[in-house]
Amino acid sequence: MQFIDFKADAKLHHDDYLKAYERVLSSGWYILGSEVESFEREFAEYLGVKHVIGVGNGLDALHISLMALGIGVGDEVITTPLSAVATTLAIISVGAKPIFVDINRDGQIDATQIEAKITPSTKAILPVHLYGNACDITSILQIAKKHNLQVIEDAAQAHGSSYNGQQLGTFGKLGCFSFYPTKNLGTIGGDAGAVVTNDGDLALILRQLRNYGEASKYNSVRFGVNSRLDEFHAAILRAKLTWLENSNSRKRAIAQYYYNHLSDIPELQLISPLPNSIPNIHQFVVTTPRRSELQKQLLTAGIPSLIHYPVPIHKQLFLVDQYPKLSLPNAEHFCKTTLSLPSHEFLTSDELNQVITAIHSFKNMSTTFDNKRLY
Repeated sequence: MQFIDFKADAKLHHDDYLKAYERVLSSGWYILGSEVESFEREFAEYLGVKHVIGVGNGLDALHISLMALGIGVGDEVITTPLSAVATTLAIISVGAKPIFVDINRDGQIDATQIEAKITPSTKAILPVHLYGNACDITSILQIAKKHNLQVIEDAAQAHGSSYNGQQLGTFGKLGCFSFYPTKNLGTIGGDAGAVVTNDGDLALILRQLRNYGEASKYNSVRFGVNSRLDEFHAAILRAKLTWLENSNSRKRAIAQYYYNHLSDIPELQLISPLPNSIPNIHQFVVTTPRRSELQKQLLTAGIPSLIHYPVPIHKQLFLVDQYPKLSLPNAEHFCKTTLSLPSHEFLTSDELNQVITAIHSFKNMSTTFDNKRLY
């Protein structure tokens, strides 16, 4: 069993991928050409936004979003300690300081704790829609409006997820996506990302920032970077976008199967989406205080699993000296108990039942269990 089955995807979509590559090869244009323009337009239509700006990767999407908003040295950006470290690296890369807010029981930033962290130096809130589930974006937007702050959504895991009928990544001033190969909408053999916005002025700045700050060829009007979505990746993303909804629907069906067969196990807390939301099931996540034992039980049965994430960001080695006294007990506890189960779209019924059987065997092996929760 595979945690993510790239070979099955390549076999199923082999001809579509070849057509996309051949289209680029025959065009003779490899950087910022018609494939990028078409993908940006098609992804904008899918999300219901006015502008999509393709960039090199998800970290770059966050980085140039902060640059576009003028956030830099001396500024503070409120964010979550539970994410890929790229979320925090983007803040540090512009010279700003990450201000971490603890999480709730489902791993999302706890919006009720944000206001206490706002200072005169705070310029933005950068929440993450973790695992493809919506964070409490409505409350975050209200807080931002009250304190005149910008909201940049990290939607790197949320392609096709929605809340109250609106696509995640489209609520804030800017939304940032990663197209890393493991994402629900991901590239092949490389990396890519995008920033989305309804602000035309910001879109112009972002297009300049991704390409050396140029307003036109060899005419740099601002400091910029080299972060351009290439034609090959754009062509692949165009193909994959056409079946994203079907892929997400299959992953939701798999998640529902897990819910139906695992919800009665007291050892497990299943991570659930917000009401009125439709997740893309980027990861299907459970927590258990016996995480190591469960992971070994699964591995013995030939079932892979991963931990998203084993170390909260404020405890990462390169940051620990900067936050020596910071205690975020929910995040620290969550990182010790979380486990992601296989949930890719190519899982068979037999494989799903294999996972469920192994977890129920784990349950039956239990003799004692302290059900007290930190939250």
